[in-house]
Amino acid sequence: MAHEITRRSVLSGITASGLALFPAVAIAAPVTRVLVFSKTAGFRHDSIPAGIAAIRQLGTRNGFTVDATEDAGRFTTQNLAQYQAVVWLSTTGDVLNAAQQVAFESYVNGGGGYVGVHAAADTEYNWPWYGDLVGAYFASHPAQQQASVIVENRTNDSTAHLPAVWSRFDEWYNYRTNPRGRVNVLTRLDESTYRGGTMGADHPITWWRAVGAGRAWYTGLGHTIQSYSDALFTRMLLGGIRVAARAV
Repeated sequence: MAHEITRRSVLSGITASGLALFPAVAIAAPVTRVLVFSKTAGFRHDSIPAGIAAIRQLGTRNGFTVDATEDAGRFTTQNLAQYQAVVWLSTTGDVLNAAQQVAFESYVNGGGGYVGVHAAADTEYNWPWYGDLVGAYFASHPAQQQASVIVENRTNDSTAHLPAVWSRFDEWYNYRTNPRGRVNVLTRLDESTYRGGTMGADHPITWWRAVGAGRAWYTGLGHTIQSYSDALFTRMLLGGIRVAARAV
């Protein structure tokens, strides 16, 4: 009987399209420890220190420990096991070697969480598994400017607090491919509200998906230093960490 209840609960979390939604099984637990990884092998964002400080503040306010590193040597099976999620904060270029890649794949597939912020999509172009994890690779961006973000899903923990249309200033990425159909899109850009978009009417900018037993959550927002003092953005980031860590 218990097995059948669990089976029905899992099935209730699957959509007709086959993408996993939040399962009804009681697996959620509070976030306790998160790793922020911000190694760069290309362009380096000056917002990285502000991002680390903001995530540390989120941890202090919400009861979880935050470790920050740019040491790829921390990517071992033993070390990663202590974290419920790893935040790739505007990483760029090739940042892990082959052994470290294997360790991170095992971590996520085994139930760990991945949170990608902004230039995390400008990272590891020659690692196909990572490209699938992040959802889409960076292609280009226009000048920083104001734009409207359309919130498609206002039930997800990372977007439930947002207005239906969110006007904000940031650097807006175009992606090499449209991830829709492979990810659960949370927000998209309205390209009619700014100049330089190349993806047309359907321009996802925040999404999440299941990867093995783990979860991946990504947002293209977060280029500017000011983003990390924006309460709407930092609350979205907190929700992304919770989603990836399976705390919701």
